[in-house]
Amino acid sequence: MSLRGGDPAEIGGYLLEARLGSGGMGTVFLGRMSSGRPVAIKLIHQQFAADDEFRIRFRQEVAAARRVSGAFTAAVIDAAPEADQPWMATAYIEGLTLAQRIAAEGPLTGAELRTLAIGLTEALRDIHRVGVVHRDLKPSNVVLSPEGPRVIDFGISRAVDQQTLTMTGRVIGTPPFMSPEQLQAPRGVGPRSDVFSLGTLLVYAATGQGPFDADSPYMTAYQVVHEEPALDAVPRALRAVVEPCLLKDPEGRPSADELLVLLRDLPVDLGGTDTGGVGAGAGRTRDMITQHHLATRDTLSPIAPDTAPAGPGTGNTATSIGRRLRRRWRPVAAAAVAVAAIGGGVAAVTAEGFGGNSGAGKGNSVAAPSGVLPAGFEPWHKTVLGGREDIPDELRCVARGDALFCGGGGVVAARIRASDGSRVWTVKSPGVPVQGMHLVGATDDTVLGYRFASQDHPQGPAEEVVAIDADNGRELWSVPSGAQSQAVTGRSQDAVVIGSTVVTVDASNSRFEARDAHSGKVAWTTPFPAGTQCAPVPVGAQLFAMCATATEVDDLAVRHPALHTLDRASGTLGEPIAVKGPAVPMGVADDELVLLQEHMEGTATVGYDGVARFDPASRKVTYSRLSQTYAGTPGMAGGIVYLSGQTGLVTALDPATGRKKWSRQTDVEGASGPVSGGGALYFSSATGRVVALSPQDGEPLWTTDPQADGLTGEQGASPRVTVVGRAVVVAAAKNSLFAFDAQKPPRSG
Repeated sequence: MSLRGGDPAEIGGYLLEARLGSGGMGTVFLGRMSSGRPVAIKLIHQQFAADDEFRIRFRQEVAAARRVSGAFTAAVIDAAPEADQPWMATAYIEGLTLAQRIAAEGPLTGAELRTLAIGLTEALRDIHRVGVVHRDLKPSNVVLSPEGPRVIDFGISRAVDQQTLTMTGRVIGTPPFMSPEQLQAPRGVGPRSDVFSLGTLLVYAATGQGPFDADSPYMTAYQVVHEEPALDAVPRALRAVVEPCLLKDPEGRPSADELLVLLRDLPVDLGGTDTGGVGAGAGRTRDMITQHHLATRDTLSPIAPDTAPAGPGTGNTATSIGRRLRRRWRPVAAAAVAVAAIGGGVAAVTAEGFGGNSGAGKGNSVAAPSGVLPAGFEPWHKTVLGGREDIPDELRCVARGDALFCGGGGVVAARIRASDGSRVWTVKSPGVPVQGMHLVGATDDTVLGYRFASQDHPQGPAEEVVAIDADNGRELWSVPSGAQSQAVTGRSQDAVVIGSTVVTVDASNSRFEARDAHSGKVAWTTPFPAGTQCAPVPVGAQLFAMCATATEVDDLAVRHPALHTLDRASGTLGEPIAVKGPAVPMGVADDELVLLQEHMEGTATVGYDGVARFDPASRKVTYSRLSQTYAGTPGMAGGIVYLSGQTGLVTALDPATGRKKWSRQTDVEGASGPVSGGGALYFSSATGRVVALSPQDGEPLWTTDPQADGLTGEQGASPRVTVVGRAVVVAAAKNSLFAFDAQKPPRSG
């Protein structure tokens, strides 16, 4: 990847030749020593140079990397952690990362797998012998050099005898490869945490899937802490080695030295599995969350430029949400959640966007009169617990006057006073949530949410839409709900509220059902067209169905979707209008439905490269190409499409022409949004860090510090901010909510 305009010509006396990659903290360049020896130089992004937290992290990374320089790591050659823009130079290692190798050719087998296992264990042994814990061992941090595997990126490592840096607002690591103790008590992890990560990495290398794969990083984290690993597809001989590595109790796991003894007895061919299922050499990576993290070079791997895939749009390889992230219906990209489109009533969709785990949401709220705070308002910070306190789920909220209605995961719905965060009532869900399915919406008198069945009662419906009386929290009715919308539209929006009606997809994913939101009385049912799966799509006051053939849904390749009018009164379906897919409905601008077209590589979405606009009056679809492929979380507000990248870059696009209006780098990594209100656009991450931007040019108005420990760098999450007049209410990790006056945001720093 050649240098770009604005890139430096040299760093610390090293002449630069090319970009190797860009990620959350900085950019890696290929440079040359005066002798001609190649080096990889990691340059911290300018916006982080003044951040004491990041500077401390970088100093620790340099110190750790110096301690472990050896045969299995990238040796540190030079560094300037105190420079105005800190940098570090390491030996240049030529080769693919393990993530890239498996994505290109599939899982490893035989002698190659055995060599990898032994090489990585030797690397861990050497790392641990000098008193360092890596803490982020994953496939994108392993380079397959001609001399053997090398472990790179010590950005979140620490010395065992070193005080761990406390960083409010970040659970640092990659959930599919983190240990239980790292997820529960990250400050106290030791070498056996790396052994657990090595076990997960070897399972991934052998099968293309992680042992705790789930529908989201939060459910993956739950599986890591509470569930047994899935090892059926692991070769028998290797399984006997990785099983003790994956014990929940770190004291029961082998050390790296003990593990080497076991590994050296492995047969060269590693044998087969115990079942006739997926073999070690079959298929490609199928897990959504694993793909998301592995395809994202947020770890700045020092790899050869001819093997480093050029990142679309923002210069990194961050993949976006969409059908790439689906196995059959299943959601979502990292922490993606759905706040369904709300039509009519107080919470109404205007000419904005609508929710969905594509992140294609408007502000998922309707504000009270602009500039007015709720009566008696004071800033507040609360936690709303669900049915099971060990489920790390998140809320999303809609506003009705000064009342907030929030739901998600273990909470079907809760009514919260916007003035002080106190709860009026809460309805809990007994089961493990399907990440990506959250609050449905609200009318004037009814709140609708999702309830998930407890594993102790498997005879009941797995998922239900539940109607709650808005005043007293009494359950009014419930109905089983299907879950195929994600595969069709890229948004897990199987139920929508439009006016005083809720439209759901039945449990068998075969028809739409419309009910009065308060009484539950059925108004109509409409079967899907033969051989298709469908999802409801509101367009202003109108309702449409987006459908795809069952074959395309099953093959994770919805490339020929169709839109049908769906009469709100009778449920009658109109004739299909073909759409060039795959396309994700975003919202409404100038009375037209706006869809973003996904750029696919196989079954993987690598970004968005076009805009489609559907005019319900003329029943025509027009298309505009984007100037490049943009990766990130999409959203829509004020008739403008926004893409927020994993590293905090926000880009505004004109949906009529596809032209870029502006682009702005922010400090909010993995932001979801946008939400508009009071002349500002709000983007926020799972940590609760919020940035307010000017809609005209993206100029930052203010940024807050993190408020909760949560994942950063995620993609696909729906908007977390709800605007209630002048009050900004933010949903963050672990069901935490906090609110402040938009004119008096919490000070940063």
